[in-house]
Amino acid sequence: MAAPEGTAKNEDQSENLMFDLSNLRNRIRNFIDKQHYDCALFWADKLVSLSDAVEDVFWYAQAMYYTGQYHSAIHLLTSRKLDKTYSACRYLTAKCYYECKEWQEALNILEMADMSFSSIPSVTNSSLNESLQELDANFPIKNYGNSICLLRGKIYEAMDNRSLASDCYREALRLDVYCFEALELLINHHMLTAQEEKDLINSLPLSSQCSPGEADLVRSLYESRMKKYDCPGKVEIPAPLAPLCDNMDVVVSKAERHLYNCNFRTAYKITSRILDMDPYNRQCLPIHIAVLVELKKF
Repeated sequence: MAAPEGTAKNEDQSENLMFDLSNLRNRIRNFIDKQHYDCALFWADKLVSLSDAVEDVFWYAQAMYYTGQYHSAIHLLTSRKLDKTYSACRYLTAKCYYECKEWQEALNILEMADMSFSSIPSVTNSSLNESLQELDANFPIKNYGNSICLLRGKIYEAMDNRSLASDCYREALRLDVYCFEALELLINHHMLTAQEEKDLINSLPLSSQCSPGEADLVRSLYESRMKKYDCPGKVEIPAPLAPLCDNMDVVVSKAERHLYNCNFRTAYKITSRILDMDPYNRQCLPIHIAVLVELKKF
């Protein structure tokens, strides 16, 4: 294991190395990409002993996370107070607590230094927030705002606070309009009314985060997920989604609209074709079963 903080290190250690640490860093990332997590853990431990750089400690903690050593990762980050100084480390620490189902501890980590949800702005808060932003700007992995909001929402939902969870999911989607997971949680867990879903889509900063073509695509994809049973009617694929007419998600959405329009045989043909190609499609299976029930094929 890496030497604990405070252990004396040779000041000329890095200078005396006969190899470039960047090569070892790349190998660790490559091991993680290939899901060789034990290899990544072994070499990340050695890298931290050689450099003790914040980035290397973070990837060591990541390897611990991937191997299920959640409390070890928490200790590694909090003992160096990295959870207080870097958003990426704060997020990973909270994520580890979340995996351990220690909801309040995870929430405490996220709210400890997060000023974005502070209801009483102050000079101290502003100064601390600027300091954190400056540190984050120098960290290789950036833009954790939407990830933190998404995780906070999951924590609130696990604590049965659906109202705050909904607020967090909506904020995560506004911070990153490509954060589909936030939208999926809102829709699948029935947190919004049909009108609230429409208002959310209209409030997204699509023009500032997407190119014009992408903005139309994102809007159309998200609208295809909206409450299809609220006002069933049109089933044709919108023009921006025409290039995706054979995409599984788009076809499943079309089948679902046929279901709510009571076009059960048409829906059955579509879902049967999808399941022939992908027997484990988790979106299609419940629709297919519902159609079978309506057609009394059970």
